Amino acid sequence: MHTLSRATLSLNGLGRCLIAEKYVSAIKIPNRGFVCAEHRDESGKNEVYDVIISGGGLVGSAMACSLGMDPNLEGKKILLLEAGNKKVMDKVPNTYSTRVSSISPGSASFLTGIGAWHHITQMRCKPYKKMQVWDACSDALITFDKDNLEDEMAYIVENDIAVAALTKQLDSLSDNVRVQYRSKVVKYAWPMPHQAADSIPWVKVTLASGETVQTKLLIGADGPNSMVRRALGIPTVQWNYDQSAVVAVLNLSEPTENNVAWQRFLPTGPIAMLPLSDTESSLVWSTSHRLAEELLELDEESFVDAINSAFWSNENQSELIETAGSLFRSALSVLMPSAGSPRQLPPSVAGISPKSRVMFPLGIGHASEYIRHRVALIGDAAHRVHPLAGQGANLGFGDVACLTKLLSQAAFDGKDLGAIQHLLEYETERQRKNLPMMAAIDLMKRLYSTNAAPVVLLRTFGLQATNMIPTLKEQIMSFASK
Repeated sequence: MHTLSRATLSLNGLGRCLIAEKYVSAIKIPNRGFVCAEHRDESGKNEVYDVIISGGGLVGSAMACSLGMDPNLEGKKILLLEAGNKKVMDKVPNTYSTRVSSISPGSASFLTGIGAWHHITQMRCKPYKKMQVWDACSDALITFDKDNLEDEMAYIVENDIAVAALTKQLDSLSDNVRVQYRSKVVKYAWPMPHQAADSIPWVKVTLASGETVQTKLLIGADGPNSMVRRALGIPTVQWNYDQSAVVAVLNLSEPTENNVAWQRFLPTGPIAMLPLSDTESSLVWSTSHRLAEELLELDEESFVDAINSAFWSNENQSELIETAGSLFRSALSVLMPSAGSPRQLPPSVAGISPKSRVMFPLGIGHASEYIRHRVALIGDAAHRVHPLAGQGANLGFGDVACLTKLLSQAAFDGKDLGAIQHLLEYETERQRKNLPMMAAIDLMKRLYSTNAAPVVLLRTFGLQATNMIPTLKEQIMSFASK
């Protein structure tokens, strides 16, 4: 259960091919008139949408914007259902939010294309140009940066601001996209892959208000506990890490340019400090449940001391590892005298913003299928990752961009948006992107979750070697920035 084995993926692929063959053959049955007929519900309403998106969070709102702005989908009826209230932000809050996302250049370009990035930059976001990662059990480090320091490596954006920006953009798309807030879904009814005499042709969605709507394509963007995924009975490979993340807004000891993201791997889990402004940073400290609870109970001064110690203390280092690492580093310097990156020291923390300390459990999950007949899953509904690489939102935006492209082409070709052919193409393309990233993040988490000397020595040599090879670092950054 704890590894995504090649055999498991092969079986899933075989099963998917058999399902696809059944679906496609069923769709080829000449009953086009029935497929295009609209089903009238008991109340006499005739609300059939081309696309309904369930979940109006970061990824769901981006999906609605992306579909609403696509010229090939103009005239299609699109509905976004969100159980919560509308996220309106008339002015930028005085305090920073604890929940932030690292937005890659690729995601920033995507958000620019759907008209949301302009709203985000008008409100608040912080670019960073470098990332320094180092091991608490040795002196090994790796620095990721751009050759041209005018280029941003990524951006730290508060989730509330990103959702507010997407909401603002949706307001301008009211002709194309209808948004229904405070709309909790209580039931889904699924169409059969082939039409039976008493079956419904579309997905039927029942809301808590009693209202029912139907759609030719349902997109599940309802998070890691997705009701859409559970209602379909899609199996999910998942496990908890026995870790929680403690997040907080940090006040730095003194103003700084603060354009570096810092991450240190402790034996109990990674701690990261991400820039928010010249004087504030965001803390994401992944650790055991017990230690996380202890950190929440500490007074502010003790909590700040614990943070500074986690970034600066050398108590986990051993003389043996240090000596071996130093010799290996010297040998690399002889072979590549001009390579490598100098060590920088992180800023010290002076305090935390009031009421900004919270914790949440960590885990990993991956749906064995992203699609079913007339249904697609995106974002955390399809995959959930550890926050150590900051890739959760970026993977979700990648899903949105891919699915929009395929639906746009289907509309241009006059095809049914809920047809299994292009949904299968979406699943294949995204799994090829998501699974390697998820596997790499999980491997990194496990590799740094031990202080056993042989493992520490192995990762020390690996970090030092990677830091000395610019082309390898560029490939890693390219992989993470798309």
